[in-house]
Amino acid sequence: MTAGAESILNAKIPEGSIQDKWKNHKAGIKLVAPANKRKYTVIVVGTGLAGGAAAASLGELGYNVLNFCIQDSPRRAHSVAAQGGINAAKNYQNDGDSVWRLFYDTVKGGDFRSREANVYRLAEVSANIIDQCVAAGVPFAREYGGTLANRSFGGAQVSRTFYARGQTGQQLLLGCYSALMRQVDEGRVKLYTRREMLDVVLVDGRARGITVRNLVTGEIESYAADAVCLATGGYSTVFFLSTNAVNSNATAAWRCYKKGAFFANPCYTQIHPTCLPQMGETQSKLTLMSESLRNDGRVWVPKKKGDDRPPHQIPEKERDYYLERKYPAFGNLVPRDIASRAAKAMCDDGFGVGPTGYAVYLDFGDAIKRLGKDMIRDRYGNLFAMYHEITDDDPYQTPMKIYPAPHYTMGGLWVDYNLMSTIQGLYVLGEANFSDHGANRLGASALMQGLADGYFVIPATIGDFLAEHRPDGLTTDHDAFRASRNEVDDAVKKLLSIKGNKTVRQYWWEVGRIMWNQVGMGRNEKGLQQAISDIKGLREDYWKNVKVGGSAEDLNKSLEFAGRVADFLELGELMARDALGREESCGGHFREEHQTPEGEALRHDDTFCHVAAWEFKGAGKDPVMHKESLEFENVHLAQRSYK
Repeated sequence: MTAGAESILNAKIPEGSIQDKWKNHKAGIKLVAPANKRKYTVIVVGTGLAGGAAAASLGELGYNVLNFCIQDSPRRAHSVAAQGGINAAKNYQNDGDSVWRLFYDTVKGGDFRSREANVYRLAEVSANIIDQCVAAGVPFAREYGGTLANRSFGGAQVSRTFYARGQTGQQLLLGCYSALMRQVDEGRVKLYTRREMLDVVLVDGRARGITVRNLVTGEIESYAADAVCLATGGYSTVFFLSTNAVNSNATAAWRCYKKGAFFANPCYTQIHPTCLPQMGETQSKLTLMSESLRNDGRVWVPKKKGDDRPPHQIPEKERDYYLERKYPAFGNLVPRDIASRAAKAMCDDGFGVGPTGYAVYLDFGDAIKRLGKDMIRDRYGNLFAMYHEITDDDPYQTPMKIYPAPHYTMGGLWVDYNLMSTIQGLYVLGEANFSDHGANRLGASALMQGLADGYFVIPATIGDFLAEHRPDGLTTDHDAFRASRNEVDDAVKKLLSIKGNKTVRQYWWEVGRIMWNQVGMGRNEKGLQQAISDIKGLREDYWKNVKVGGSAEDLNKSLEFAGRVADFLELGELMARDALGREESCGGHFREEHQTPEGEALRHDDTFCHVAAWEFKGAGKDPVMHKESLEFENVHLAQRSYK
């Protein structure tokens, strides 16, 4: 592992006070005249909140937009699964919230490992996001008088989270989808469904298009553009079991990494504290129970180890509400990384509940007594129904059983202030980039970032690049596109030719278990070194013994997943390398050798106050790590405390 020169990474952060950076930057960047926008083509990969908002906004501005997704409809993008809410600093509750406080909570929640300028911009545009979504018809919850309702989320002492029961992601995506389809109808956006991006095409070092596989026909297709926007989500399915959809994957971002886009902070992955426990090895995913439930649900375990009595038989004095005990200032609303580690610690010490002993209770008994069953149903009814359907337990009558699970990835492709990667003309939006959340994402901030990037940031910043690059009529007949198609076709044929004896799913499960056991909630030097060795061995075996049935000329799910698992077998090693080199604990990265006497994360700011951005150097070669120093001019670096 070699540290490269810091000068390689230019974040292009504007001058001036943090309150004025975004305003001044927008005032000074280059523009593309309305009549000229029609001459440019922009590719947007992804139709979730970041991708859908970007495609709709760029189409509205007048650009020709080509929009791609792997699903059969943009409405199936994984943003639909977000439950609890979206943050915005509107201070409707008059409880002391402000843009500055949202900025501070986000930087602190990320354990001081995010870029100040990007986070402040996110907080600054948050209020506009809510207005945009209301105008698009999103049915946010409202108070009796008609004003929009707010609730609290982890890591904050104010109520700033707007929500639509437990369906916030779905409702926001439908609003975004409406805006997108309007542009499709106007002819400014062309929508390509059931396509998987397998390569980014570079011409003279600049992103000029993509190569995709038509998932229905198997055809390898090329598309040219003047710029490419990647909004393909995160990579937590590298753990196999996660809260993400099985179709969620890292392939598009990973292929960009292998073409020169630096990958930043890959070890920063979030374990969500409020998920259904794993119940068997045949599961394909884990189910998320929204963090919003921690507003009214109280987390507890029995005070006696191995106490297997039904929860209603355990009296109040024999219950340990451990989050309220350890973190009285925030109680059950501590950030996700802290809540997750606390649950793991209680279960590891023998206080867990349920058939496996790896679960804790989330109890709504007190809230139902205080507010009434009807109020709880209004707030969380669909979540309670989902829990009941999956477990056959009624959370109105008995506490939920929850346990942490892989959820969100704060790491992603490195981007500058304009959201451009280290490849000229390749922009990265939403969860696919690294920019806003540091080492831990606060709840209800993912939807905020996705819509901020898509609706407000990229429409402003992409013009600054395009204004310097006039349309040149490039087509997919260019040699670079032919070479990319051949490269993709060769990779597909190689997978089909192996004819081994182990299924793709077996390998995915194996790499996922290595990642969860060694690169999950708790990490240490020995385990990370073992993970790197094990993944290398598994990857070597994969290319000898994987069995991929079917053909390349039709719908072939086994082939789809084979390419993705091949990428996981490379990405997993990079995640372990990054975690091994970062000899500190911060947020979602918890090194067991680096913790306070109380068991909290212990940062080493003198050595690791930087972004680790990894450069691909070729197959079989070690990647090179470059550093972007993080300067904190507005927030005082301090050990996090939620007590």
